[in-house]
Amino acid sequence: MTQVLRDKNGRKIGEIIENGKKKIIKNALGHKLGEFDGKVTRDEFGRLVGTGDLLTSLLK
Repeated sequence: MTQVLRDKNGRKIGEIIENGKKKIIKNALGHKLGEFDGKVTRDEFGRLVGTGDLLTSLLK
């Protein structure tokens, strides 16, 4: 399942793709910004961002 994220003007700023328990966030150009594995959120380089689903905090 894919959830499209839009700004207040309706422009696409990113999307969250659910694959089982894993969620991946991509920017408007399709570049992977990070992932949530059901427990922790990691950025595109695999560095820990925090516990819980913090994917939208990775959008710039």
